[in-house]
Amino acid sequence: MGPHATAAELDDFRKRILANRRGFIAQQTVDLSRHPTYIDGTVVPRHVDFRPFVVTGERTEVLPGGLTRVALREGSLVVNSSQGGGSKDTWVLEPDPADLGEVGDP
Repeated sequence: MGPHATAAELDDFRKRILANRRGFIAQQTVDLSRHPTYIDGTVVPRHVDFRPFVVTGERTEVLPGGLTRVALREGSLVVNSSQGGGSKDTWVLEPDPADLGEVGDP
């Protein structure tokens, strides 16, 4: 990615872009959140993004969950699976009323 590329990588991409201007799209680097991620038997911080599930029909509704994409390599911002990232379904569950206690409880 641009901000982390070496001078040689930038020069290589400059040449590739000039040779095929329509084959590339520029995009700002997005600051991603980090999340504890279980990899190879240990929990480590990894960058993630969240894609919500949205249903559209007579009305549009955002569902309680979505797809969390994760950068599997340490320090990477690449979360798409075609370039080394991974993903998991993410669901938001309603709390169990028994765990909420009564209104006014400490």
